[in-house]
Amino acid sequence: MSAHLRRPPEDMACVKLGVKSEAFHREGQTWVCTTGLPSDIIVQVGEMSFHLHKFPLLSKSGLLEQLIEQCSMEESSLCALKLHGVPGGAKAFELVTKFCYGVKIELTALNVVILRCAAEYLRMTEEYEQGNLIAQTEVFLNEVFGSWRDSIIALETCEEVQPYVEELHIVSRCIDSLATKACSDPKLFSRPMSGGSDIKKPTGTVSWNGIAAESKPQSPGENWWYEDTSFLSLPLYKRLIQAVESKGMRPESIAASLITYARKYLPLMNRLSSFNDANHANSGTNISDEDQRVLLEEIVGLLPNKKGVTSSKFLLRLLRTAMILHASQSCTDNLEKRVGTQLDQAVLIDLLIPNMGYSVETLYDIDCIQRILDHFMLVNQPYPSSSPCIIEEGQLMTGTDPLTPVTMVASLVDGYLAEVAPDVNLKLPKFQALAAVIPEYARPLDDGIYHAIDVFLKAHPWLTDAERELLCRLMNCNKLSLEASTHAAQNERLPLRVIVQVLFFEQLRLRTSISGWLFVDNLENSQNPSGNLGLPSKNDGSNQVDPAQVDRAVGFDHEVRERVLELQKECSSMKKELQKLVKNKRSWSILPIRLGFRKKVDPCCPKESKASDRMTPASCFSGQQNHVNGEVPHSPATPQT
Repeated sequence: MSAHLRRPPEDMACVKLGVKSEAFHREGQTWVCTTGLPSDIIVQVGEMSFHLHKFPLLSKSGLLEQLIEQCSMEESSLCALKLHGVPGGAKAFELVTKFCYGVKIELTALNVVILRCAAEYLRMTEEYEQGNLIAQTEVFLNEVFGSWRDSIIALETCEEVQPYVEELHIVSRCIDSLATKACSDPKLFSRPMSGGSDIKKPTGTVSWNGIAAESKPQSPGENWWYEDTSFLSLPLYKRLIQAVESKGMRPESIAASLITYARKYLPLMNRLSSFNDANHANSGTNISDEDQRVLLEEIVGLLPNKKGVTSSKFLLRLLRTAMILHASQSCTDNLEKRVGTQLDQAVLIDLLIPNMGYSVETLYDIDCIQRILDHFMLVNQPYPSSSPCIIEEGQLMTGTDPLTPVTMVASLVDGYLAEVAPDVNLKLPKFQALAAVIPEYARPLDDGIYHAIDVFLKAHPWLTDAERELLCRLMNCNKLSLEASTHAAQNERLPLRVIVQVLFFEQLRLRTSISGWLFVDNLENSQNPSGNLGLPSKNDGSNQVDPAQVDRAVGFDHEVRERVLELQKECSSMKKELQKLVKNKRSWSILPIRLGFRKKVDPCCPKESKASDRMTPASCFSGQQNHVNGEVPHSPATPQT
């Protein structure tokens, strides 16, 4: 990828050499000297021919002196030389020729590197003349290295004269100068601010009354050098990033510069996920896919390893682009691990990576997300998987608990499962494998996984009853909110066992709430046998109660009673729903059989137990609720209906 030279700024450094007026004119592909003397040497450089004189050339160039002496030995009236290897070609040799004749030329940041290499090639040292071209260009190079903008322009021109700039250490000197300035305060050195444009901006603004008001110059931020360095070719930019890193630049600044560079030359980085990106990887740019692939792999290798320095959004877009460009396996593995270490910082839309594989089964690359999630759990496992964990609600809200990233990823994965669930090609084992990576303690509520399961059941109506029950084991019905429980109780796609489980837990939750309210009410009455509702009396020593306190207590008691009535109504509604479900299934007597239960016979009493000793539906289910969740069943006390 070649360098992209910009228009030179008006305030670019410049040095004038020579005093004579122009002494050459061009005739097609020929430069002719107009001094009046006939030319005695012709120098061929590329397609251009220079008709010159021997003495001005050999008096300043060691190479031309040697070639002219060899040509003179051939006893030819006109000496013809071929210098096709001059750095910078005919354009550079034209300036060298003018310097030899003393014609006025200008040294700028655009031509000083080329002239320095050409002077070295022609051996224009102080041995032949004081103040020769090598010395003049070296002095001006030191001046160029003192300016940020001139150094950037000079470094861009180094692409034209490889490998001479490497032999003269011009690139390393220029990069060292730029790295030093990038790591220091920009106010401490002479650096005209470019701000992404080379056009000088006015220092003042015109107010409403036509009077020009001086505007305060804005202090440059940390990103002042990102845009300027983005014009460098990849090899030069890579060396500059390595130089600023060695000088101690903050990893955040390095990552931000890499993001700017990647977005400039990787057009897919600026687009959302699309299934057509694989067929239009090179649309809107003249950079080949191979160059883009090399660029992406180099950027991934330059990214700082510190966690959180590079945003998850950028890493995921790099990963998606790497898949489209078919980057190396090591590159994609590196990106997946980087995303996995900070998956809690990602958003759902960036996880929806289209499947770019040759054998496309699903719309989205679920295997990639599975690997990322596995790596996240590997580095964010605060407790052994066999140990039960209890998370306090306050810890989740404040973010002080180490499980907070896991809970955030749990919500992210539940949302991702809901997005990919409508894909009819998504198989049940793959859905289960991705959902099962999240431990149960990481979900304070199971509303998200319930929604994903419901979407999957709706998109896969051909699942058997056994597969539906297996799928529903991914959620805990006891951790559903009231809204989710209400929806699940009326969801015909769920297995009957799950619906009964939801109804049972909701009824149990309501009964517990009612008992709690009644317990508080009875406790207050027992502590206040006089009937003053536990209100403090006045401070005057009398037993009179403050009227304001009485009003608040009466209002509280009224609110408690209204809440109890509301819970009783909800409980009654639940019972009606349960009775309706029983009526639709003809009889409760067959429900234990459908749930896999059989009437137990006391080994000490071989006779059949009485009908009154049969298990009620609620007790039957409560004894098997852990079995639904994959635990060993037990026989708790039968709750009162």
